[in-house]
Amino acid sequence: MRIGDKLKGVVTGLQPYGAFVELETGVTGLIHISEIRSGYIDNIHDILKIGDQVCTQVIDIDEYSGKASLSLRTLEAGNRKHFRHHRFSNDRHKIGFTPLAKQLSIWIKESKEFLSDTSQGK
Repeated sequence: MRIGDKLKGVVTGLQPYGAFVELETGVTGLIHISEIRSGYIDNIHDILKIGDQVCTQVIDIDEYSGKASLSLRTLEAGNRKHFRHHRFSNDRHKIGFTPLAKQLSIWIKESKEFLSDTSQGK
């Protein structure tokens, strides 16, 4: 079993935080409530029942305990990856902290003037 594998299993237990699944390989895994489907889930019992057959995807494996973290959400139809945009840089513009460095001397000058004015009571 590897991360990314799609495996069938049976729901063996339900808790408010997720569902326990026994996979066809004999390994027990947990589908956290956030991985059941996209969006808010008020009650896990409205979606899954003990004994339900599910097709899951392995998203993590604990090498020490042999348990797996599973997901149903990643197998949803139309599931798209959302790209995160970085705040200060991105792949097209390799500018990093350059704009901040250019402004630094101006900010220091403005700060000194402000402190000078406030210390003189202006």
